[in-house]
Amino acid sequence: MPKIAKELGALEVGRLKDAGLHAVGGVAGLHLQVTPAGSRSWILRAVVGGKRRDVGLGAFPAIGLADARRLAREFRERAAAGVDPVAEREAAKQALIAAQEARVTFDEASRQFIRAKESEWRNAKHGAQWTATLTNYASPVIGKLAVGDVELSHILRILEPIWATKTETASRVRGRIESVLDWAIVRGYRKGDNPARWRGHLDKILSKPSKTKEVEHHTAVPVDDLGAFIESLRKREGIAAKALEFLILTAARSGEVREAVWSEIDLNKKVWVIPKERMKAGREHRVPLSESAIKLLQALPRKEGSDVVFPAPRANFLSDMSLSAVMRRMQVDAVPHGFRSTFRDWAAERTNYPRDVAEMALAHAIGNKVEAAYRRGDLFDKRTRMMEEWAKFCDKPQVGASVVPIRAKTKASAGK
Repeated sequence: MPKIAKELGALEVGRLKDAGLHAVGGVAGLHLQVTPAGSRSWILRAVVGGKRRDVGLGAFPAIGLADARRLAREFRERAAAGVDPVAEREAAKQALIAAQEARVTFDEASRQFIRAKESEWRNAKHGAQWTATLTNYASPVIGKLAVGDVELSHILRILEPIWATKTETASRVRGRIESVLDWAIVRGYRKGDNPARWRGHLDKILSKPSKTKEVEHHTAVPVDDLGAFIESLRKREGIAAKALEFLILTAARSGEVREAVWSEIDLNKKVWVIPKERMKAGREHRVPLSESAIKLLQALPRKEGSDVVFPAPRANFLSDMSLSAVMRRMQVDAVPHGFRSTFRDWAAERTNYPRDVAEMALAHAIGNKVEAAYRRGDLFDKRTRMMEEWAKFCDKPQVGASVVPIRAKTKASAGK
């Protein structure tokens, strides 16, 4: 047992400035340690389990002399009872660290999940949509909560206010919350069931999304009014008007057209190859170009130093509202995406082309897994003939057709 040093008073301890260990008495092995830099802390030298230990008891003067002696006595008493206070303290420290690491908030879990998954998503816009919906709807309710503390009541507080009025958005929010919480369960940040799951859980509380609100389709120009619309569109100046016409002739999506680059287009072979990274289905898509589409492309001005087919005046690409703006200025009650519905109606009602040829032209994913497994070709030759006929139809205004007014909606199918 170490020799008990002379018991120093608080004032005497306060005067200890020389670097080294200074025994302060009162409890065997208790020292004030002074570093060469002048910082001071309490050290207890004791034997624990047959091994000598130098145990830190805290900084001086935050811990005063009386408290240091009390802590030292408690340590010695526990060591004498066969407990290793050092190991016990280290275990408590590790348990605290583990608990703190496990207490990940929903906002942080969302950020980590999106970072982990963003490489498999089609583009950065998809990740931005995830972030936006979770930030706007989930974060105000559960953002600062630990993912392990999220319960059904929280999920309902998020979803119920928007389930009937913003059904599609609410359904997406629910699915994204479910994915984040699934990730948290796998990572060990929460235990038990996922309160955001639909099947066998929320489907017993909330109404089925497809039955909650009638699907609103993209407003489209009717088939009979298309020729008159094209005739009027071709009288307008500007790159956005040209992009809109190209969108109609190819039945492509707005983003596919706006981000098109010349390296994707072969004017000689009359084909536009859209890489899988820019396709909704994640597969490369070949678009046959009609004579009208080729003439439109050949007449386009080239922007020096840019490979973009439809460049914006002060940016690389046209904005996602630029094509819609053209239609608003034309006072047409429809949206660019609606032309895909117009094309689909034309193919179904005015031609004998099989359904799968039109669906392939629209780059729709094959819903039947068996059919998708056996489908190898892309029906390119048939689509080439169909798109040429479509272009010729677009060139001929129907008798009695007009651009304005145009009916607001068509009976187009959902998802076109």
